[in-house]
Amino acid sequence: MDNRTAAAIRAFALSLPGAVEEFPWGDRPVAKVNKKIFAFLGDEGISVKLADDEVHGHALAVPGATPTAYGLGRSGWVDIPLHGGVELLCDWVEESYRTVAPKKLVAELDAGPSNPVA
Repeated sequence: MDNRTAAAIRAFALSLPGAVEEFPWGDRPVAKVNKKIFAFLGDEGISVKLADDEVHGHALAVPGATPTAYGLGRSGWVDIPLHGGVELLCDWVEESYRTVAPKKLVAELDAGPSNPVA
């Protein structure tokens, strides 16, 4: 797998307001916001929570995508291989973030980057 794809998705996930990286189960990182996981990150794929039925269906249509194991699939989690486009995968990471992040942080994301005047 192209490690640049995994690195780009990881960097994007961690750029979201309040996002942190943790390793709760060994070497596979997760991205969290407000102590809640919004993305499982890996070299071969990601897992994200997609609450919108249309977006969820689109993600499951990606070749190799499956509902996440351990019962998470019933709650909207999808495992998606990294062979899709980085931009689309980042869109799904952001969608997952919006599903679990506090409204204040989503509002901060929607406001965009601050542009301090020097």
